[in-house]
Amino acid sequence: MLSRHRGAIHRVCRAYAIRGEEHGDLFQEVVYQLWRAFPGYRDESSRATWLYRIAVNTAITRLRRHTRRPPHVPLGDDDADRPDPVRPTEIGSQVEQLHRALRELSEVERALVMLYLEDLSYKQISEVLGISEANVGTKLTRTKAKLQEIVRRMS
Repeated sequence: MLSRHRGAIHRVCRAYAIRGEEHGDLFQEVVYQLWRAFPGYRDESSRATWLYRIAVNTAITRLRRHTRRPPHVPLGDDDADRPDPVRPTEIGSQVEQLHRALRELSEVERALVMLYLEDLSYKQISEVLGISEANVGTKLTRTKAKLQEIVRRMS
């Protein structure tokens, strides 16, 4: 199951990792939480829906824990002299802009967009987020408009 949904887990981690190096740590935490929760899995929802629920909840919990107490990273003397990183390709730039825009959304809005982009049905999204299907549609419409405004403001 893990190898089948590895890409989905990576996408959840990418959406919630603030810095690139946190992605691997978050991925490991999600896999660990899936392993811990698997004995309690019941066939009430699909395995993919169950996996998304665990992954999103783990990512949100980790994000909340780290935003309360940001890590201290001391700068060395040579850090100010480093050149800017090489600019990514056009597609990479657009993807990075999308990720920056997603970080401006609330945790639930970010999960909603990510699950929508993963092509989950409204029913599956409602099961993952614990809201009604009608609420999924309403929140998704509002979140799309908010995301468009954020992207427009960034341009």
